[in-house]
Parts: sequence; structure tokens; C-alpha cells
Amino acid sequence: MKHIKFLIVVVTGFVFTACDTEEFLNPLPDTVVVVDTYFQTDEDVLAGVIGIYDALQGISENVETNISRANRGVQFEHLLTEHRTDNTRNDTNEGSKADFHRYLINANNVESEDYYQSMYEVIFRANNILNFINVADEDNQAKYAAEAKFLRAYAYFKLVRLYSDVPLVTSVVQAQDNDALFTRIPEAQIYEQIIEDLQEAVSVLDNTYKSRASKAAAQGILAKVYLTQANPNYLGAQQLCEAIISSMEFDLEDNFSDVFYSELNDEIIFAIQYQTGVANESQGFSAEFTSAYRQGRDDGQNIVNANLISDFAMYGGNRTEVSYVTFGSSNEVAKFLPDGTNLTVTPPTYGSSPQQAGNDYIALRYADVLLMHVEAILAGGSETSSTNALNSFQKVRNRAGLTDTVTSITKEELLTERRVELAFENQRYFDLVRFGVLDAVLSAHSDEMGYVYDSRRALFLPIPQRERNLSGGLLTQNPGYQQ
Repeated sequence: MKHIKFLIVVVTGFVFTACDTEEFLNPLPDTVVVVDTYFQTDEDVLAGVIGIYDALQGISENVETNISRANRGVQFEHLLTEHRTDNTRNDTNEGSKADFHRYLINANNVESEDYYQSMYEVIFRANNILNFINVADEDNQAKYAAEAKFLRAYAYFKLVRLYSDVPLVTSVVQAQDNDALFTRIPEAQIYEQIIEDLQEAVSVLDNTYKSRASKAAAQGILAKVYLTQANPNYLGAQQLCEAIISSMEFDLEDNFSDVFYSELNDEIIFAIQYQTGVANESQGFSAEFTSAYRQGRDDGQNIVNANLISDFAMYGGNRTEVSYVTFGSSNEVAKFLPDGTNLTVTPPTYGSSPQQAGNDYIALRYADVLLMHVEAILAGGSETSSTNALNSFQKVRNRAGLTDTVTSITKEELLTERRVELAFENQRYFDLVRFGVLDAVLSAHSDEMGYVYDSRRALFLPIPQRERNLSGGLLTQNPGYQQ
């Protein structure tokens, strides 16, 4: 991998104010030094922990346009998730980004390769910190280790769901150790490691932070892991969701818009932070969601599909106007629009720095937990009338202004509710897989849109060819792609 050599170096020049203010500041690699000469104090280890988030945050295309030199972190995630569902598409059929919505991704796709490398950057940085955890003050060692393991688990959970079997690396390895770096490990074993890491995070962390790992974040992600496994642990997921609910530390925002524009609010459990107008701290995906009055570098990403608009019309309630906006024939995502956006004027304005937006990436919020709670109680069944499930479901609907009393919930109703509540938050693809309807939904969608659908290619992305080349033949390819 292009960043393997990072295993023996670590960045310096970190900014520590993030720990006190929760304004995540991106520790960029101004210089590098050998780790055994760098990790000398507790502050050094903390800087390394904060540096793990940098790989998730990524580098905006507006800062570094050469994709071969910069990881984008989660800034490409909508391409790998939303675009591969019936939710959204690119506004053009040209280029590698448009290949996602048409199910034409190949092993040389640069966005997929970048995402794969970004998640391994998270993993490598986490392993690096764990190798020097004893340098930290004794009182901080357990929480630094738990935080690093949470982030490692988070990255592996993304990878295993998008690429299936992947290399499992849990310690610092040398660049020449091809067996460790390029041997694909079965999904079940990857999940064992994810669960182990998250369970440690649950047992050690508290809920001090929303922009860093926390107990509730670990509980929520672990609940989703339990729901996702080949043999779901529904009871375990239910108990974790109920632990978050009963903690009384989180709640739904009264105003749906505030979820996205009043950052680190009561509903947010874990968010990846950005800062407006600061090149190395900002994100570029917000601007790319615009099309009619384009603010980004591309013609427009995450253009909303007609069948999702139909679901919003029937089930969206007051979420609809917050979720997407229509300009002529262009239906565009309205969540996460650049700071300072004003859609009430013509033409709309998009703030002072639309290509350097500060809108946070929301990784987990309370509404998701409430709907996972329903899913866990449903336990793979077709319908439930459980009081606990009804209460959680009703809260989400009531916030949307849908106050009719729900007396039962079907699997299909829950999937639709998740669709309109969490649209454009990169959950739809994983939901379709988890609910066992990926083929049915996407084959129908492909027929409607004139796409060529292959169930094998829809289920998993290809292992990047560049990684396979580096592996010298060790790294095998997923079914449906050229071997």
C-alpha cells in the first residue's frame, strides 16, 4: 500500500487544542521522524491518537488535486455507498465517479482505491500508537488504547462491508511482510477483531467527546456490527441500544435542520469534524452536492433519484425540505450544504468558502440508534408490535411531524423509515445488505434506470488493482471482477 512506510514514521507539529475545545484540528505531516525518537511523552502519544482522526477526515480535493498523493478519508464515502443504491447518482455519466451509480466500478477505480487506502491509514496509525502506548502516563494508557482500537474497529467495519475479506493487521509490520499485509482474512475473523476492539472501548471510554471515540459511539457501532454479522446477535444489539437510550445523554433535536447545522448537538453521538475556510481542516464534499448552481469541481454528486423523492412525499414529513432541494430539473442534497448557505434567494448563496466547508461528517446519531433498536427487536422477523420498538419508532416519526399512532412495524416500513430519516448519510447501501433486499431493490432500480446490474459487483467493491500488484499475487480479487 502506498502508505505502508507510515508504519515506521509519525507526524509532528500537531495542534492540541482539539482535546479541550472539540474543534478537531488536522495534524498534517509537516515533517516525519522515526517513531522511537518521537514518542517520548504523554503529549506525544495523545498527538498520535489525534492523528488517527486525520486519516478519517482526509484531505479535500480542493487542497490536493492529485489523488495519488492524498487520502480523502470519508470524503468519497457517498460514492461508495449512496451512489451504489437507489438513493442518488452522479449528474454526469462521465469519469470514474460516475461508475459507482452505474455499477461499472473496476479494480482501477481511483476513488475506491483511495477509500481503501484511507481506511488502512486509520488502521496503521492506530497500530502505531498501540505499539508505544506504554510511553503515555499510566492513568491515560487504557483510554488511549481504547480510543485507538475503536478507530481501528471503525475502519475495519467499513472495509469488511465494502470489500469482504481483507488483510487483518493488528500490529506494526514491516513493509516487506507481504503475508501480513496482503493475505485476505475471512469476514468472520475480521468481525471477531472488530467486536473485541469495540468491547474494550465500551468498557473503558466515557461520553466526554462527540468528535472523538466515546462509550456511546462504541456501543452504537457495536450494535450495528451485531446486526450486520452473518449470524446476527439481535439481543446484544438491543441491549446496547437500550444502554444508550437509558443513559439519557442523547436526544432527538426538535428541529431536524439543527441535526446538520448545529454541530455536536444533543443528537450527535460521533462526528468527524471540519473547519470552515481553513484549507487543511475543511471538506469538499458539501460543494460537490450542488449542481444547478455548481460550487464544486464536478458537475454534481448525490443527485436525488425519483423513487426516493416519492418516498419523501409519502413518508418524509418535515424532513423533506431539509433533505433535498429542487432547482428546475435538478434535485440536489440539502443536508450538509456549505456553511452560510441561503436557499431562499435566487440564485442561492453558499457561504464564504463553499469548497472549504466546515460541515461535520455525522458517523452516528441518536435517531439511527432508535431505529436500530427497532431492528434488533424485530430480530429478522417480518413485523413487531413490541411496545419498546413502537416507542423508539414513534419518536423518530413524531420529530418528523408524523404524529399518527403506530401500532405495528413491518420490516419494509422500518427500511423505508431509515431511508427517509438517514438519506444521504451513507447508510442506505448497508441497510439494503443487512435487510437482505439488496438484489431485489437494486435490480429493479437498474432496470428502471437502464443500468447493467451484476449482483456480485453490487455486493462488494473490487480489491484495488494497485494493491494486488504490490502484493505480488497474494491479494486475490472479489467474484465478478477480472482476476
